[in-house]
Amino acid sequence: MTIAVYGIPNCDTVRKARKWLEQQQLDFTFHDVRATPVPPETLFAWLEQLGQDTVINKRSTAWRQLNETQQHISNANDAVTLLQEYPTLMKRPLLDVHGQFIAGFNEKTWQHALEQR
Repeated sequence: MTIAVYGIPNCDTVRKARKWLEQQQLDFTFHDVRATPVPPETLFAWLEQLGQDTVINKRSTAWRQLNETQQHISNANDAVTLLQEYPTLMKRPLLDVHGQFIAGFNEKTWQHALEQR
């Protein structure tokens, strides 16, 4: 089973999710989205499966710091460009279990996704 977690290491929710995966004794790969940009094809896959309102955290500090023009996202290309420039806009953590994506950490949701694979 391929498990990947995307986020930033200093985010409390990401730390909690990583600790939970370790307690479940699951092997996973952590991707620091600041250190290593997420490839556009991965971002498009997230947007296609989850939708832009789920992938982009509009309650984040990063979102509030954008100007009105930047906040106007008319299509997936705009969303990908924005996420590449401001990776902390993404809802964190984002779990990838063999191509099934879950944004945000919820033990029950993650457990269910991991049991399905």
